[in-house]
Amino acid sequence: MGLMDKVKEQAAAAASAAKDVAQKGQAKVDEMQARRGADGVLRELGLVVYLSRVDRPPENAESDIAAHVETLRAYEAEHGPLQPE
Repeated sequence: MGLMDKVKEQAAAAASAAKDVAQKGQAKVDEMQARRGADGVLRELGLVVYLSRVDRPPENAESDIAAHVETLRAYEAEHGPLQPE
């Protein structure tokens, strides 16, 4: 095996490793964005429930709650169960 062949092989291995790192990084970013979205939905759900409990329910409280629960179910189906921190 010539020197150029070794250099090409090492370059290909380095490119493959860099691609793997980039994919893992993107997956982590995607997961964090999904988590932030779920956190926002949880906050909105909590606000609707709180307002309902203190006798100031929003106009569409029941449908809002149902929509938030469905969104969270979809999140859990894709990312696993939500856990308290």
